[in-house]
Amino acid sequence: MRDRTLFAEQETADRGGVFVRVAVERGIDRGPEDAALTYRCDPVVGEAGVRVGERVEVPLGRGGTSAGGIVVEVGGRELLGDLAPSRVKPVLRRTGAVLPAGLLGLAAWMAEYYVCPLGMVLTGMMPAAVKAGTGRKTEEIVTRLEMPSGAALTKAQEKLWARVREVEAGEFPLPLKSLAGLVGARGVAGLKKLAGLGALGIEKREGVSAGEPPGFDGVEAGKGERPEPTAGQARVIEGIGGAGGAGDAGGRDGFGVHLLRGVTGSGKTEVYLRLIGRVLGEGGRAIVLVPEIALTPQTSARFTRRFGAAQVAVLHSGLTAAQRHREWRRIAGGEASVVVGARSAVFAPVEDLRLIVVDEEHDTSYKQDRLPRYNARDVAVKRGQLEGAPVVLGSATPSLESWANARAGRYRLWELTERVGGAVLPEVRVVDMKLEHRTRRESDPDDRRLHLLGPTLEREFEASLRGGGQVILLLNRRGFASYVWCRNAACGFVAGCEQCDANLVVHRHDGLPPGGIVRCHHCEAEQRVPVLCPSCGGKVALWGGGTQRAEEELVSKFSSLGVVEGETLLRVDSDTMHSARDYYEALGRFGRGEVRVLIGTQMLAKGLDYPNVRLVGVLDADLSLNIPDFRSSERTFQLVSQVAGRAGRGTHRGLVIVQTYNPGAGAIRHAAAHDFEGFARTELAVRERAGLPPATRMARVVCRDERAERAKEAAGLLAAHLGAGGLVSVRGPMACVVGRVAGQYRYAVEIVGARAGRVQAALAGARREGLLKSDPKTAVDVDPVALM
Repeated sequence: MRDRTLFAEQETADRGGVFVRVAVERGIDRGPEDAALTYRCDPVVGEAGVRVGERVEVPLGRGGTSAGGIVVEVGGRELLGDLAPSRVKPVLRRTGAVLPAGLLGLAAWMAEYYVCPLGMVLTGMMPAAVKAGTGRKTEEIVTRLEMPSGAALTKAQEKLWARVREVEAGEFPLPLKSLAGLVGARGVAGLKKLAGLGALGIEKREGVSAGEPPGFDGVEAGKGERPEPTAGQARVIEGIGGAGGAGDAGGRDGFGVHLLRGVTGSGKTEVYLRLIGRVLGEGGRAIVLVPEIALTPQTSARFTRRFGAAQVAVLHSGLTAAQRHREWRRIAGGEASVVVGARSAVFAPVEDLRLIVVDEEHDTSYKQDRLPRYNARDVAVKRGQLEGAPVVLGSATPSLESWANARAGRYRLWELTERVGGAVLPEVRVVDMKLEHRTRRESDPDDRRLHLLGPTLEREFEASLRGGGQVILLLNRRGFASYVWCRNAACGFVAGCEQCDANLVVHRHDGLPPGGIVRCHHCEAEQRVPVLCPSCGGKVALWGGGTQRAEEELVSKFSSLGVVEGETLLRVDSDTMHSARDYYEALGRFGRGEVRVLIGTQMLAKGLDYPNVRLVGVLDADLSLNIPDFRSSERTFQLVSQVAGRAGRGTHRGLVIVQTYNPGAGAIRHAAAHDFEGFARTELAVRERAGLPPATRMARVVCRDERAERAKEAAGLLAAHLGAGGLVSVRGPMACVVGRVAGQYRYAVEIVGARAGRVQAALAGARREGLLKSDPKTAVDVDPVALM
């Protein structure tokens, strides 16, 4: 083996050879200028045809550990620099998976902008199932030809050939085994004999074996009709679709960013469908991004019914690894012209991309919370710019960043202000819970129970069910109780996580010990609910409520109306929806009317369009409002507005009850009035005065360590370096709101600059000095959406 290796090295050196630069799928961060390693392609791995974007396996380190990577450059000796050819290690294997070359330019931008090793960006672009070849198989594909004249056939062959000729021409080419099934053959031997006579052509093709995606049956999603656009929709379609989609906000080729603000139920999806139809008619392809919780069978079915399942690839968390691999190959091979998926679908291997749609563009789930910490909305805009494709950002409640860009003329603004079909927006009634508690005490002074539903919501809930309607209730907090505390005021015990600076949340359901468990929502550690206080031995009590407690309350109060847990009432949160199939089945039952009431978290705020929903209740609008984050008002406005939009989509107007202890909060008042512009105007003025995004640009670095003093020291050194340049203002080091997670202490540094270029320059300088790198000890978050 040693002699063969030396021979290969000498042969490569003698004739120049093919060399490649490979971005390895490891956290090797040597800066954007030196982001790849050099290897050689020996004949044994097939040097001919190696191309940029191809995934290969290469030896790494002194031990030669095999690691995957993406080829970013192909050339000859010019790639070696000062290296001798004999010192360059060989590529071990070519995997056959290839990223489109256009994605490499996007990856290079992401690596620099989000301060992330190029190899880690590229590994996130290709699904793990594709790298592993999950479900890969070799299949024999048959094509029907003509029987050569003079061919000598047995009687059995004549009968078989007659049956083959009866198969519709459109069925070919098809797998050999499938043809055997169509003609009633017991095996494929007879068909292979016909191929030997020249009547059939058989070739081997590599494919992926995978079953059908789960959960897309049983959900009514319309009849595939093409409704005539309203006047407002037609204006938007022509405006974006005309002039190559560039509009006033256009750039090179067809690139331009269009912000579509349409009230809930205004028909934004129909606009997307019409624009995609135009793109397909011109031979182009499109990507549609949808938040994961909104990517329901109802949503995806609108695209598959309009364009046909063969043309649409749907990427969602319910796919098995083999199914994800198959869909990726369909996209890469050009079989699917429309890609509908969640965040990572922005990296779909689409050639000839002519349109990108980002639905619910404000949704924070587009931001990835692990390396690389990218925002799919912003990456979509950059990809559109690089590939000359228009980008449409749609929302009823746009992010303030997008709204500010539209107001500044960087994006083209389009608006749909009315619901389709003459439906009106629901009435939103804000209920002061302080007054609700007073009313309940006056009616029943002895009632000391915790009630998550106030008297007003209880009355409307009963009226809606008696009237034949359906109800959606939102409580954006899981579990049964928020915390466990000691009744002894002198003790002060509250059950907290040993590894995190957070309270433990009580959970109760079948399969758990009596009394339930307490669980940390950060590290998932759990234990039994204590019977007595571990500090003083006194009695403990539970306080606060989550979706489990709300579910229990609904059953106890409304069982006489047929509210039965698991039958007519379903809880929709991450504790009950363990898979996409669970979620889809729950929505299917609700769509068919089997379930009358849904109670859940923000999973219910988007993607649901059911005409019989007459009441929506927000049980605690203050949850998001009280988060110590400058975006809390914006999130509250968006959440209340979005869930309110689920009501009144049929013949009944719909009613929304918003329970709050702070009815004067601007976010709640504006949401109740369906007044996005008023909210945006007020909030943008606040951000401007405070020097916060979108008036400025921000990055956040969190330093982590098992010892608090080391985490603080690292953050302090970074803050001092970043502040010395004068390009940006620096806040910190400071302990994070959640100061410790999974045993790691956390200290943050916030970098704020007047423009993105200044923030980028400051981060790049620290990166060159080796003070800043994305690794297990340091999390770099550019354009953060949360500051916890």
